[in-house]
Amino acid sequence: MSFVVSGAGLLPWRPHSESKSIKQNGKPHIYKPLVEFFEEAPLHVMVFTYLGYGIGTLFGYLRDFMRNWGIEKCNAAVEREEQKDFVPLYQNFENFYTRNLYMRIRDNWNRPICSAPGSLFDMLERVSDDYNWTFRYTGRIIKDVINMGSYNFLGMAASYDESMRTVKEVLEAYGVGVASTRHEMGTLDKHTELEDLVAKFLNVEAAMVFGMGFATNSMNIPALVGKGCLILSDELNHASLVLGARLSGATIRIFKHNNMQSLEKLLRDAVIYGQPRTRRAWKKILILVEGIYSMEGSIVRLPQIVALKKKYKAYLYIDEAHSIGSVGPTGRGVVEFFGMDPRDVDVYMGTFTKSFGSSGGYIAGRKDLVDYLRIHSHSAAYAVSMSPPIAEQIIRSMKLIMGLDGTTQGLQRVQQLAKNTRYFRQRLNEMGFIIYGNEESPVIPLLLYMPGKVAAFARHLLKRKIGVVVVGFPATPLAEARARFCISAAHTREQLDTVLEALDEMGDLLYLKYSRHRKSARPELYDETSFELED
Repeated sequence: MSFVVSGAGLLPWRPHSESKSIKQNGKPHIYKPLVEFFEEAPLHVMVFTYLGYGIGTLFGYLRDFMRNWGIEKCNAAVEREEQKDFVPLYQNFENFYTRNLYMRIRDNWNRPICSAPGSLFDMLERVSDDYNWTFRYTGRIIKDVINMGSYNFLGMAASYDESMRTVKEVLEAYGVGVASTRHEMGTLDKHTELEDLVAKFLNVEAAMVFGMGFATNSMNIPALVGKGCLILSDELNHASLVLGARLSGATIRIFKHNNMQSLEKLLRDAVIYGQPRTRRAWKKILILVEGIYSMEGSIVRLPQIVALKKKYKAYLYIDEAHSIGSVGPTGRGVVEFFGMDPRDVDVYMGTFTKSFGSSGGYIAGRKDLVDYLRIHSHSAAYAVSMSPPIAEQIIRSMKLIMGLDGTTQGLQRVQQLAKNTRYFRQRLNEMGFIIYGNEESPVIPLLLYMPGKVAAFARHLLKRKIGVVVVGFPATPLAEARARFCISAAHTREQLDTVLEALDEMGDLLYLKYSRHRKSARPELYDETSFELED
């Protein structure tokens, strides 16, 4: 069940033909329905998953015992002999897990690519002679592997062609590096041009760009909040948001993923009780969310969150790293996806590494916000500026999406991405796999659960020239290992059908078709009918 916000509260969505207008700020508006899936795994799957980790852990302790007594060679990092009496630097659970479980399937990560990350890529073949502790290259190149893992949503990351001529010209004119920060001698006309274009694209007053997407969050959140402020963060937020929140010194409280009841309870308590011990009012309350959550494929419930932030006078910071360019009728992200007013969001953050085929990130919003960050941002003061060719690649991509190049190519790519996403998700559902996320999200997690199946899944698909990303603990909960497919506008229907055919066979071979179409394992996402919101 999906819901919409109205002045009267949370109402279930009707089919498109029956949807009625909802009033927001006195104006009728129709919000897009959210259709998301978080299906529960069968009990026997969870039992065998935990049993597999349990057996692996027992053998891990046995092998550690053998290493300590010299029976087995230890290839992992260890303390030096003269530091044996020190507090261990490396010995913790993550290290135990890496040493004894992850190492067995390590060949499925960090695979070296030797081409542009388009719909097809080339990969260097490597083998291990010591059970994945080290690798050696065979000299062979695996050609034309179907790329189902890169965040190349609109197909902008591609080999050089004539459309990239402006990037080449900027490289020749400006060079590669800037060798200075934005505060000193690192602000170029290309940066100014890009910032004006980003502001126009997002329909906001101003924007500022940074050379690294991760640092855009981690270095700017501390400039916005500090001691005496409260951060309310979604439990599934990206590590860059988590790090930025921790570095800020603000008090952090976590709400359940996309759960409006949980968020409102924290907001209400914050307003009523204020700061611990002193009971003084919080200086600021900042809500941190993402547009599309990269491990779940879910889309933020923006209308409900905006209504809450207005009700409790909080600020909203939204990370659109995965949603900008990939959702919305013209690729302008979740605000356009829901048809909302850009002024409803206080701080826009996004990256250029996904839909724009480049690197770096941006902060956008009101002009006074951006002017403040130009002075106080750690990234502006201490980090080197964005490389000029990188800036030009973003400008080129953004103009294409906006149609400023005089063509409809950009719009066609956005529409093709939406078609590919719906087709791939629908086929996976029909096959009986458990997949997570929103039906319009190009990030599609397919649940594998068992660690042994994670390795077999990736290895078998690579033999069929299909490159996938598999993810496990600690990036996901221990028992929710998964494959994460990233759909691209550059994927042809033939390529998607080739992958789907292989997945169908792999699902039968490894018994991965767990779906019974039962209710979500996370009912708190949906059981919110008694929850009242007011604009």
